[in-house]
Amino acid sequence: MSDIQKPETGDESKAQPGLPMLPAMEEEIAAYWKKHDIFRRSIEERPASKGYAFYDGPPFATGMPHFGHLLQSAVKDVVPRYWAMKGYRIPRLWGWDCHGLPVESLIQKELKLSGKPAIEAYGVEEFNRACAASVLKYTDEWKRYVERLGRWVEFDRAYKTMDHSYIESVWWAFAELWKKKLVYKGLRVSFFSPFNGTPLSNMEVAMENSYVDAEDPSIIVKFPVQGEPGTFFLAWTTTPWTLPANVALAVHPNETYAKVRVHGRKETYWFAEKLTSKVLREFFPLEEDQEDFEVLEKRLGSGLVGIGYEPPFALDDETRETLTKRPGSILYQVIAMDYVTTEDGTGIVHTAPAFGEEDFRASAERKLPVIVTLDDNGKHLPGVPLVAGTGFMESNPVLIEDLRNRGRVFREETVKHSVAIFARNGTRLIYKAQDAWYVDVTKLKPKMRKSAAKIDWHPPHLKEGRFGQGIETAPDWCISRSRFWGAPLPVWTNADGTDVRVFGSIAELEKAVGKKIDLKDPMALHRPWIDELTFNNDEGEEMRRIPDVFDCWFESGSMPYASIHYPFENKKWFEANFPADFIAEGQDQTRGWFYNLHVLATALFGKPAFRDVVCTGLVLAEDGRKMSKSLNNYPDPWDVLTTQGADALRFYLVSSPVVEADSVNFSERDLQNLVRGFLNLFWNVKTFYATYAEGQSVRLMKPRSAHMLDRWMFARLHETLGDVTKSMDEYELARAARPLRGFVEDLSTWWLRRSRERIKSENVFDRTDALRTLLEVLLETAKMLAPFTPFIAEKVYLDVGGKLASVHLEKWSKPDARLVDARLIADMQLVRAIASKGHEQRAMAKLPVRQALAAAVVRVKDAEEAARILRQLDLLQLLAEELNVEAVRVEAKADLSEPWTVELDTELTPELKRKGLRREFVRQMMALRKQVGLAPGDRIRLMITAVEGELRDAIEETRAEVLRDLKATEIVYESPDAEAAAEEGAIMRIADAKVGDDAFRVAIERA
Repeated sequence: MSDIQKPETGDESKAQPGLPMLPAMEEEIAAYWKKHDIFRRSIEERPASKGYAFYDGPPFATGMPHFGHLLQSAVKDVVPRYWAMKGYRIPRLWGWDCHGLPVESLIQKELKLSGKPAIEAYGVEEFNRACAASVLKYTDEWKRYVERLGRWVEFDRAYKTMDHSYIESVWWAFAELWKKKLVYKGLRVSFFSPFNGTPLSNMEVAMENSYVDAEDPSIIVKFPVQGEPGTFFLAWTTTPWTLPANVALAVHPNETYAKVRVHGRKETYWFAEKLTSKVLREFFPLEEDQEDFEVLEKRLGSGLVGIGYEPPFALDDETRETLTKRPGSILYQVIAMDYVTTEDGTGIVHTAPAFGEEDFRASAERKLPVIVTLDDNGKHLPGVPLVAGTGFMESNPVLIEDLRNRGRVFREETVKHSVAIFARNGTRLIYKAQDAWYVDVTKLKPKMRKSAAKIDWHPPHLKEGRFGQGIETAPDWCISRSRFWGAPLPVWTNADGTDVRVFGSIAELEKAVGKKIDLKDPMALHRPWIDELTFNNDEGEEMRRIPDVFDCWFESGSMPYASIHYPFENKKWFEANFPADFIAEGQDQTRGWFYNLHVLATALFGKPAFRDVVCTGLVLAEDGRKMSKSLNNYPDPWDVLTTQGADALRFYLVSSPVVEADSVNFSERDLQNLVRGFLNLFWNVKTFYATYAEGQSVRLMKPRSAHMLDRWMFARLHETLGDVTKSMDEYELARAARPLRGFVEDLSTWWLRRSRERIKSENVFDRTDALRTLLEVLLETAKMLAPFTPFIAEKVYLDVGGKLASVHLEKWSKPDARLVDARLIADMQLVRAIASKGHEQRAMAKLPVRQALAAAVVRVKDAEEAARILRQLDLLQLLAEELNVEAVRVEAKADLSEPWTVELDTELTPELKRKGLRREFVRQMMALRKQVGLAPGDRIRLMITAVEGELRDAIEETRAEVLRDLKATEIVYESPDAEAAAEEGAIMRIADAKVGDDAFRVAIERA
């Protein structure tokens, strides 16, 4: 590591020898990064000419981060770290979403303000100041969590959507759309929140999962046919409050409608013939000769068009004229529309264009008036019969009772169905016609489809699925909100709206109003201050700003350019690095942020906003339910970070199906298993290397070791490196991460286990080859792990002598296909499989691995394969050592039902028994060495009570080998004298032991 000081990680062996305290180590590595400015260097040491753009969607800082946020941060850190190691310069700028109803709702709740009028009474200035003060409430907590996760991102220069620079770029975007005639003000139907007094977009409602099951009245209303006393059209509705706005009845032109007289009622009814059994269900099933009703006439729906009827609640002419937002020439007549179905109801649809998307379309196609009977607070307007001033839901029983009293209800019941709500307080949403500003998505769709084809989605099915279908079905985007806390629309008009001025910059506005705006005031571009800026047009008329603010999704969709104040600053950089190379969020953003980015990028630049996008699924509780504070069904994220560690959490998430747009049930048990079975394995391998490399000069050099195990290890290393590289290049994160765990298991549980004796060997060439191999593999593995588990990768890299200040400043290695010996990999897999079966036989015979056996017989079905294996002497020797057998015999046997079998010779000769005893004796004495804290090179002297028989014979038979293995100078058969030892102070430990049938006492002292 030359002159770079390694981070101190303390005495990691106190809690559990050989194992790291991972969370403590991570915090010390984080301090090391900060001290040596590694994040900044990882950007600036890459060439400016090799840029890589990454967009980070801004979160709200009005609440604490949860596992979903940590998932996104993990993904958004893994990918940039990888591409930075590939040599790209990647700025990573944090941002905060500050505006919109999410913030307003919190402040309304805090200030106990119910609805829009209450805010206006409280004061817009004070309300917006409260919003501004709240939006960064949890920024320090977010920073603490994100940094603890190991994510590298610039917090100190974070953009905020409420900043003047950000708002100015949003204005520029809107002005460009205005110039291109891609935004317009118009009367349209969209979701509307009466509680908030503002329109919402379909996307907003879908993003919030804002649907619940609720009970509503379900009534079939009788509409008297003009000129035919006693004859009625039957129409079904679950929104009686819309009946005062009724202007037409819709039928399907090609469906058959029946005119039916019900005996005993002296009334006849028109409805769809297919629905007879539902409309007249009280008479079904029909019995033979039953004459409860009769069909008087049948017509196609087209034959009913133009017939007049009496509305359920007639408006007087003056009220109707006042409430009409768009006039029409057809009123209170039957019309034909293809959207009418005969699946339920009556096949005749009550049409109120002000409160339904299809009804509104019908109004345009059939020249119907649009009559809006509700105000912006959801109350019926003056002049509406019976219910003026009443809330829409509260008006239902009043209107139904009046209809019932007038004999205009055919059937009355309740229905449970899905309804839209404002998710933050549970109040009902409605469809309502309103004047608002829209992006003309309909006009943009051909270009949106073309640019969408250039985006690669992960997983791929989202491209033509959720995202592609969303484009096809998307309505024009309502981007204005009749609210308070948001970027103001830069639109000034005269009193009657005939003169419209749109400003694309602060300078343009300052020129028009004739004065400088005090940009030192952070609220200067917000309501009500911005509303006070007026000017006169050429005719001398006062021009005032419209009161609307932007949909906060328009603001977040402007992030690529607004975050860097384009086009007023950073013009060259933005144009060189747009579209983004990569973005990531939850798959719900296919109809949210991803969609908004795409609309604006297509409209402004004729390009997609991003090239590759990773969509994640949901992190659920272990029981499969949504994580819920009230259910207390998930652990505290901070506790997980500080007990299991950030590396564990990161790898757990990015190797799971959640990064493939699937869900994962968060399991602390699985997380703990990952720590034990992956991170600790890697750490132990590093510890083993550090122990045996200490005091030795281990340097990487060519040629590499030709030892069969080392060749296999390099083959596996470069096979894994190739798999990880390919998958990361393709943004398949789980597919990239998963092989790493298997590779570390191979390194620890096979290569290292089978190489221990070489590393401990006194043969300097064998030992050096093994240590050089292990050093190279540790360094390369640290580099592969660096994007996924940056802390342990850094610690291992530094501890084994990485040449740079950080593994994250390294270049990503290129896989060497020449080292990937596929035949050797397959052969080693076969050897391990045979060994596994052999161990199973040992277990069944209750013969421990330490007990040597005479032979293992491997029978192979294919004779050529048997002959080939027989020639692999080094592999057979490895198998013999693994199974602890004296010999491995390979035989061809054509009548096998499987490719191969293995059979152990379990007969024990006295010589084999002695070998087993000797191996067990050495194992126990090595364990004792470790317990007393001896280093591998320390020499010892052993004293054991006199033992006779097989154990002594086993020791003495190969005394020189035993002394070598134990690093002992001598073994003395005498009883350890505890008192004498205490006086001399030489004995380090006295212990009782048992090998085979011999129990004895042993003392170990430093030689």
